[in-house]
Amino acid sequence: MCPNGLPPRHGELAGLAKRQHGVVSVRQMIGQLAYSRRSVSRDAASGRLHRVHSGVYAVGHTRLSVHGEALAAVLACGPDALLSHYSAAWLWGIAGVPAAPFHVTCPIPRRARLPIRIHRSRCLAAADRSEQDGIPVTAIPRTLLDMAGVAAFRWVGRMLDRAEELELFDLSAFEDLLDRTRGHRGWGPLRYAIALHDPVVPKTRSEFEREFFEAVVSSSLPRPAMNYVEAGFELDVYWPEARFAVELDAYGTHGSRAAFEHDRLREEDLKLAGIELTRVTDVRFAREPAVVIARLRSLLAQRGLVVN
Repeated sequence: MCPNGLPPRHGELAGLAKRQHGVVSVRQMIGQLAYSRRSVSRDAASGRLHRVHSGVYAVGHTRLSVHGEALAAVLACGPDALLSHYSAAWLWGIAGVPAAPFHVTCPIPRRARLPIRIHRSRCLAAADRSEQDGIPVTAIPRTLLDMAGVAAFRWVGRMLDRAEELELFDLSAFEDLLDRTRGHRGWGPLRYAIALHDPVVPKTRSEFEREFFEAVVSSSLPRPAMNYVEAGFELDVYWPEARFAVELDAYGTHGSRAAFEHDRLREEDLKLAGIELTRVTDVRFAREPAVVIARLRSLLAQRGLVVN
C-alpha cells in the first residue's frame, strides 16, 4: 500500500492528477501507469474517474479549476496539442478574455470535439511550443501571431504592450517567427503591430523610402508599415487599418512603357481588393515635401486616421 492508503497504481494515478490540475488522459494511464482499458472502465464505473472529454477523466471529483478544464481540452486533442488563440492569451495573462470555449491547435487534423475549438497548423516549430502552469501552450510569439489573424488590430497592440510589461516580449523571437510564417493570416497585422511597438525605423529598400518614412513620422502622422504585403501585393507605404497605400515612384524603376501598363493594372487589382493607393514621385517629394505631407494628411483624414 502507498502511504496515503491507496494501492500503488491508484496512488500513482492520484499523484499524476495532482500535478495536472486534477485530470489525466487514458493515454497516460495506459502508457505511464500500466492500466488496461478494462481497468480504466472499471474505475470509471466505480466513480474514481469522471469523464470530462472522450479519453480524459477527472480523478476523484468533478470540481475542476479553469486550469484543469484547459488542460483537459488539450489532453483530449492528442499528445502534440497546444492551448492556443484566445485561450493561450488568457493563460499567458496578456489578454483579459474568457478562457472558454477552449481553443486548441494540433499539427494533424482532428475531428471536432465540442465545446473545444480545434485549429490545425502544419508549421508548428519547437520554438512555437511552451508550457505555462503545467499546460502545453503556444509560445508568446505564436500566440500573438494566431491572435493577429482573428482579433481586432487594437487588441494586438495591447497584447504586445502587456507581454512587455510581463517581461515576455523578445523581439528576436518575433522576428524568427515572422521569417518562417509568411502567408499566415496574422503575419501582416502582427508585423505592423511590432513596427508600431518598436520605435526603431523599419528596414527600407532605398534612400527615398527612408526619407519619406521619416517625414511621415516627424509630421506626427500615424506610423505606416513599410514594404507590407497585402492581398498578394507588396506596398511601399501602407496603413492596414485604413487599407490605404502610397506607392513611391522613381523613374529608374518605372521608366518603361511595360512598367507603366503594369502599374495601371496593379492599381486596378488593388482597388478590387479594397485598397486605395496614391503615388508620390521622388522628384515631386524633393521639390515640395511639405505639400506632399499636407496632402497625405488630408487623405488620411478622409479615412479617419487623423484629424485634419
